Amino acid sequence: MQEIRERAGRGVRAARAGLLTNAALAMVKLLAGLAGNSYALVADAVESTADVISSLIVWGGLRLSVRSADDQFPFGYGKAEPMAAAAVGLMLFGAAAAIATEAVREIFTPHHVPEPFTLVVLVAVVAVKELLARRVFQVGQEVESTAVLGDAWHHRSDALTSAAAGIGISVALLGGPRWAAADDWAALAASAVIVFNGIGILRTAVLDLMDRTPAEPVIEEIAQAARSVREVELIETLKVRKAGLAVFVDIHVEADPNMSLRDAHVVSGKVKTAIRRAVPVVQGVLVHMEPHEPEESG
Repeated sequence: MQEIRERAGRGVRAARAGLLTNAALAMVKLLAGLAGNSYALVADAVESTADVISSLIVWGGLRLSVRSADDQFPFGYGKAEPMAAAAVGLMLFGAAAAIATEAVREIFTPHHVPEPFTLVVLVAVVAVKELLARRVFQVGQEVESTAVLGDAWHHRSDALTSAAAGIGISVALLGGPRWAAADDWAALAASAVIVFNGIGILRTAVLDLMDRTPAEPVIEEIAQAARSVREVELIETLKVRKAGLAVFVDIHVEADPNMSLRDAHVVSGKVKTAIRRAVPVVQGVLVHMEPHEPEESG
């Protein structure tokens, strides 16, 4: 459990850093967009605001996921983590729909060419958001958190939105009033990218909510740990499911059929200890002892 809490703590710190960064960027982009006649930059500010909310959701989901099991939730609160990731994915859909709707309206509304300084703002924003996305991706992969990875994708989508806005503003500045709508077309294109990222985040979160099996290396580590117990003759069945940052194991092992019930209980305890020691994120292990019946030769 300590390993899970440490991983959640790292995820929370990453979400907190993203929240503060996005809050500052949202304000800068909104003011620059309004002052510089750039709807793409205003749309980008909306995306950053959504990022702030998504970071809050990830933060709350991670904190809830590490609560100790109780009578109401005997298997713990781990599912709160992929639920937070699913919420982030749905928020991306909402942000994309809002941006696309307003972009279409702006395309058919005559307006001024964006001011040159908006392009400078966007270059700085893309650099900051890409650095933040890479850092959060690294944390998400290290702690194996779907919610943190979803937050990283949200940061990456914001960087892509800013890059698209930069392209649109550049076209508008080079082409003059006739190309003023390029800024809005860029916002529309960015909304499609956001939808694509939202689908990926939501798909991963749903798979985790459906108790999917962790990656193969984790399965192999668990199997090797069980085999390391001297009395274990064979692993008959091994089922592993992921619940947020935690992992639950259901394993059937074969041992000497002549051992007493007390000895079988001791062996099952050894198997649990070996698995938890090898894979610290394993929160629960259910061991079924089976009699080992060697196949007769000939």
